[in-house]
Amino acid sequence: MSQATEGLQPAGVWKYFDEIVKIPRCSKHEEAISKYVMDTAKRLGLSATTDKFGNVVVRKPASPGKERVMSVALQGHLDMVCEKNKEKVHNFAKDPIELVRKGNVIMANGTTLGADNGIAVATNLAIMEDRTLVHGPLEFLFTVDEETGLTGASNLAPGMLVSRTLMNLDSEEEGQLYVGCSGGRDTLGTWKASFEPAPAGSAAGALKVTGLKGGHSGLEIDKNRGNAVKIINRVILQLAHLGARLASVDGGNKHNAIPREADALLFIPKKKWADAVAAVAQCSAVIRAELGSVEPDCAITLEAVKKKAKVLAKPLQKKICATLAALPHGVTKMSADIPGLVETSTNVAVVRTEKKSVTVATSQRSSLASEIDEICQSVTAVFELGGASVEATDGYPGWKPNMSSGILALARSTYKQLFGKEPLVKAIHAGLECGIIGEKFPGMDMVSFGPTLEGVHSPDEKMYVDTVDMYWKFLLGILKNVK
Repeated sequence: MSQATEGLQPAGVWKYFDEIVKIPRCSKHEEAISKYVMDTAKRLGLSATTDKFGNVVVRKPASPGKERVMSVALQGHLDMVCEKNKEKVHNFAKDPIELVRKGNVIMANGTTLGADNGIAVATNLAIMEDRTLVHGPLEFLFTVDEETGLTGASNLAPGMLVSRTLMNLDSEEEGQLYVGCSGGRDTLGTWKASFEPAPAGSAAGALKVTGLKGGHSGLEIDKNRGNAVKIINRVILQLAHLGARLASVDGGNKHNAIPREADALLFIPKKKWADAVAAVAQCSAVIRAELGSVEPDCAITLEAVKKKAKVLAKPLQKKICATLAALPHGVTKMSADIPGLVETSTNVAVVRTEKKSVTVATSQRSSLASEIDEICQSVTAVFELGGASVEATDGYPGWKPNMSSGILALARSTYKQLFGKEPLVKAIHAGLECGIIGEKFPGMDMVSFGPTLEGVHSPDEKMYVDTVDMYWKFLLGILKNVK
């Protein structure tokens, strides 16, 4: 056990969590963690199978006396969002995640923690190993590539699971049971790059936006956090009034994360340099005032640099900046049926300047398929009006709540029995694999829950230690009570 997790309970879960943080598992690169799960199943004498995509199913027989109860599947995903602070030196392909404990919180040193969804993986491995637990027949489903489009779940073969009851362990608020989720789609706009020499008499400046919290583009989209791509574009538009020309703009990393940082290379008339510095300072003051206490560490800087580069053609610069300004970002509609639930949202996620193109990636979410269509149409229209070519993903389905669910009723009664209070029953504005699994396995009865995590998909990701123990006891209680 690492120093950060030494002495924590449940010991089996933390033992395996310690192990998997050493294994590379960025989305689309889950080969090592898939092999680890298969090897662990073999070591424990359990049957296991994997498909060509890397999804793994392990089966564990019932404990004595529980052979006749229904089979239950426990599901989580193997991959993680690999994000790090800019100054952090870390290679996700080989370097282990460095765990840090701060009181009741486990986090990583300058990177994402990977508790989303490493805690489910560790939980399943611990249950696989523990022969003292009381439960019926179990299937453990480990999916791949959840974070970049749920493609592992999308490619599950219909025969992979026998169970028709499933507990998804990928929710992030202890004491809350999720029975529905949003569907989602990505919309990408691309311009063919056209460059020309930087104007004579101009000086290069590096414009940066740093210090934002970022976070999950579904779970944190209603927190009024700053979007680094939108912010840097506001500043570029102000500097354009002084004759600034744009060589490149880059920000964000993942389609499902609110961008925390962005930078741009600009060429500014030397005679306007002082005005440019003043304009950036003014923009910074205005934006910091707008963000208030939500983003106390937001920083916007302009620094003179010695660089030679070509700039984007002026008409193209205008189209790109106008499009970024016009693209909607944030919550577009709240649910009329579930208080506090975001129904529809859109995220301006990534901008990239390459040698031959400039690309902007956005993601749209909604619990209603018709509203995904509508917000995607809006985003597409903005891109097309800005002269971009548009590409859209097929997306993934939502999960419609079933308040008559048998596993939901069992989970609610078990939670009340263990903790003396009712859990909250909610839907989530994020894509859970339950939507896809429910579509692939008709009649699948599902519920989703987990310990409390914060800041997932960002280096601020935290997992609360006390909630892991509560979640563990809750899960074992449900398994013991299954009839």
